[in-house]
Amino acid sequence: MAYEVAAPKYVRLAQTLQGRIEDGTYPPGTLVPSENQLVQAFGMSRPTVVRALDLLKRDGWLESRQGYGTIVRGRPEVVEQKDQRGREALERDESASPGRLVQVDRVPVPRRVASFLGVPKRTKVLVRRLLIEEDGEPVELASSYFPVGMADGTDLAESTPLHGSLREHLESRKKVRLDHVTERVSARLPSKEEAGLLALGTGEPVLSVLVVACDVSGQALQVTDVLLPADRQELEDTYRLG
Repeated sequence: MAYEVAAPKYVRLAQTLQGRIEDGTYPPGTLVPSENQLVQAFGMSRPTVVRALDLLKRDGWLESRQGYGTIVRGRPEVVEQKDQRGREALERDESASPGRLVQVDRVPVPRRVASFLGVPKRTKVLVRRLLIEEDGEPVELASSYFPVGMADGTDLAESTPLHGSLREHLESRKKVRLDHVTERVSARLPSKEEAGLLALGTGEPVLSVLVVACDVSGQALQVTDVLLPADRQELEDTYRLG
């Protein structure tokens, strides 16, 4: 049984402040509230506030200027690079993708997806499975899972490619807003069906990027499992040393 561990308070505060930077509440070039103001506004201790600000400074969201205060720098370029895989999965236009829709069906929810969607094991969910190809070779398999009720009033259950992205379709038809994404990267062996679609041999692993798209309350509305042949992937990251 897997248990979710809540992030430390300073991390949660940093995420809240980061969200306010992204939505324009704290525009680039402006001063962020003082430590005293943040302590009072969020009811957290000064050390917690200081750690949250330090985390945002380290990652490039904020900058301290002597004699002036802490200012907002905006969204760091390196963060844009990190977010590409999840954003691409949510905003890809199915009808214009270099590939094909290989499955639209109600299936028992995969165990790794059930906990994120908040549904019991063996519950039927809707899956849309898109195989991406380059030069006729399969390079990615993206399986997007939705609670069955989420498909009501939409074209998600249709077996033809959507014109536009899953995100656009979901937000416009269901009047919801996808607020943030969590990505979980792991390596695993593919199922027989997955290996066949990706043209993988026996025992060849895949890199799984589990993209959990949530509304502002944290409720997951869509989970996409992006599978990439592991031997064709290379991960790179850039970060500051404090």
